[in-house]
Amino acid sequence: MVAEKTGGPLAGVTVLDLTRVLSGPYCTMLLADMGARVIKVEQPGRGDDTRAWGPPFLAGESSYFLSVNRNKESLTLDFKAPAGRAVLDTLVGRADVVVENFRPGTLARQGLDYQTLAHTHSRLIYASLSGYGHTGPRASEPGYDAVLQGEGGLMSITGPAQGPAYRLGVAVADIVTGMFAAQGVLLALLARQQTGRGQHVDVAMLDSVAALLTYQAGIVFATGTSPGRMGNRHPSIAPYDTYETADGPLVLAVGNDEQWRLFCGVTGLDAVGADARFATNPGRVRHHEALEPLIRAALAKDTRAGWTARLVAAGVPCGPVRTVDEALADAQLAARGMIERLVHPTAGEIAVLGVPIKLSATPGRVRSAPPTLGEHTDEVLREIGLSSDEIAQLRESRVV
Repeated sequence: MVAEKTGGPLAGVTVLDLTRVLSGPYCTMLLADMGARVIKVEQPGRGDDTRAWGPPFLAGESSYFLSVNRNKESLTLDFKAPAGRAVLDTLVGRADVVVENFRPGTLARQGLDYQTLAHTHSRLIYASLSGYGHTGPRASEPGYDAVLQGEGGLMSITGPAQGPAYRLGVAVADIVTGMFAAQGVLLALLARQQTGRGQHVDVAMLDSVAALLTYQAGIVFATGTSPGRMGNRHPSIAPYDTYETADGPLVLAVGNDEQWRLFCGVTGLDAVGADARFATNPGRVRHHEALEPLIRAALAKDTRAGWTARLVAAGVPCGPVRTVDEALADAQLAARGMIERLVHPTAGEIAVLGVPIKLSATPGRVRSAPPTLGEHTDEVLREIGLSSDEIAQLRESRVV
């Protein structure tokens, strides 16, 4: 199978996508954005679970599904059926990459695990995304975003200091796993150029969430004590929090002592800035409880826009806490091509997020709308040599 020449850095790479829901589809979308041909294999009559997740729906299409499946082709295929398995085997033989997020062991029972396929497809790169990975005592357990946010420590440090633990407002465990998996595929492609052989890319949600802990894990390693919830405060920097202004919340991120002096000058807190307790960042962290009321009283005297304009002009990092629709309306995102519009076969014109990685010579791009269920089935089957009669027979037997 010859991958579509899309012009991106992954042009010529064919990805067979056996994933569903979020972590896997996010991974394959990142690869598709950069030019890979992604053939998404879906269950006939049902498709990816997220096709039914909603509301909201746009002309019957799930906005959830639309958000992570652009630039892909949809092939409906029951590969548990012998005829379907024959089709899948042909596709595997022509693919550079297979991506799957089944529970470990599921595909092995069908002879579709990496170890089995690698015997006859030595150049194949096979990426597995799962809750706990393909090794270790918990490998067989299923993974769910909210559960992994809890088990991975993220929820324990997210939320108000005196309130309950919160999960993040996006499925960060799924998304970061998809990101790491895409990175793993790219590394495996690079290694294959040098060795001529593929390999297994094994990415676990628990590992991925743990990797996000960075300085929070560093606190545990250094002190043996687990950090708790601090609302929007930072454990090692002050002032670094959200503050109410006259018309809404503002994020303030004073990262060094020079920014602190600039902040005090803009806000009329020169006397506070001269206080020896607050002269250095470690002092401000130690005396946080005494400092906070002074800052909050000052910032309550003006609006978000007023403070943002003056503080940014002075070089103090800050910004308003915006709603999602306000954030998406930012002219900077528009200038960076981060809001793209596409024409979908059934939903009409839709908006999707753009490609965040900007390459000067071989840029990725949003080329096509998320596919309808089975939209490319006939095209893919004809490409691998099936006749119209053979395709009709597969449809009649509900294999596709």
